[in-house]
Amino acid sequence: MQLKSKPTEEDKDKKKLGRLNPSRIRDHLANERTYLAWMRTGIALLGFGVVIVRLRAFHVPLVPRPGTGWKLGLVFSLVGLITVWLSTAHYFAVRRDIEEDTYEPTDRWVLLFSLAVMILGAGVIYFVFTTSLDPLSPVMPE
Repeated sequence: MQLKSKPTEEDKDKKKLGRLNPSRIRDHLANERTYLAWMRTGIALLGFGVVIVRLRAFHVPLVPRPGTGWKLGLVFSLVGLITVWLSTAHYFAVRRDIEEDTYEPTDRWVLLFSLAVMILGAGVIYFVFTTSLDPLSPVMPE
């Protein structure tokens, strides 16, 4: 017959942590994958903003003023930076919630980012269809 010792507080904490969330590691890895996807999106937005601004460098300007393309490129770059910042904050919040076993998915990030991309897309469409073509361009309007 073996004598059982009283469980210590440390043993109770270990059992409690093991019981909280059996898929904790998988959840953390999924959180990291999501974070990396948001980072790629932010970097792509930054790059697209730079491309929009730099495309003007390939054309000889007929008008001495800079035009409005740089504003759209700036907005893309700013949204890219905000995406990087918000995704980092969201990653750490989800990480904490997974550890505490209190994670509840929210819709606000999806809605916020979808709205931002829709506004940027509308800006690109507006810019493309309202910017006059360069008379020296090989593409002629009909």
